[in-house]
Formats: sequence, C-alpha cells, structure tokens
Amino acid sequence: MNEDRNPPVPEEETEEDFDTRLRRARSLNAELERSGGAALPEDGKGKAMRIGTELVVAVAVGGGIGFLIDSWLGTKPWFLIGFLFLGNAAGLWNVFRLTNSQGYRVGFNHDKRNDDNGTEQNNTKGD
Repeated sequence: MNEDRNPPVPEEETEEDFDTRLRRARSLNAELERSGGAALPEDGKGKAMRIGTELVVAVAVGGGIGFLIDSWLGTKPWFLIGFLFLGNAAGLWNVFRLTNSQGYRVGFNHDKRNDDNGTEQNNTKGD
C-alpha cells in the first residue's frame, strides 16, 4: 500500500533537480505572499479560534492557580473565585489586544517610536 502513495524516486533525479524544484516552490510562495493569495492565520477562522482559545485558557489557568492556592492554604473557595475573575480579565484583555492588532507587544503607546536619531515619528496605519 505504501508503494502506491510514495512511488520510488528515479535515480536520474539529482541535486540539480531538487534545486530547480526548490527555486520554483520559493518563487510560487513569494508570489502568493505578494498577491495576498495565501490565507494568513490572523484572518477569519484563525482569529476566531485564537479568541476562543485565549478566553478558555486564561480562565482555566486562573482557576487552576486559584484551586492550587486554596488547596495549599485551606481557604477553599476564595482564591479560586478571585483567580477565576483574574483569569477572565486576562482573557478579555488578550482578546482586546488581539482585536486592536497589538499582538504580543507590551505597553500602551505604540504609535510613537524613536528612530536612530532620537526623534519621534508617527507609525500609524492608513496615513
């Protein structure tokens, strides 16, 4: 059955053939990136899956930390409740950052950047 899926490679295929195919694949990939034909993971379904994952994981991690602290200190529901709220806040904050195209950048003001000369420049989209 494996013979059907992976036919044997003829011996005349050389390193030169591989280089040719590699160049062709790279040029095709570059064309797709330039034309926007390749779907980015931040588009549509990928973004929706990431939003759902961010929310669920943040709440689960917060609940897990709260449960462990409660078990360790013997204060059963209080840390669990507190860390569930913190996990929910962290998840919503991550969704806010994702929907505002901040990604994983830290901080608030990313519009002004310093260039090499020490002067400020405005890096906003659409200008």
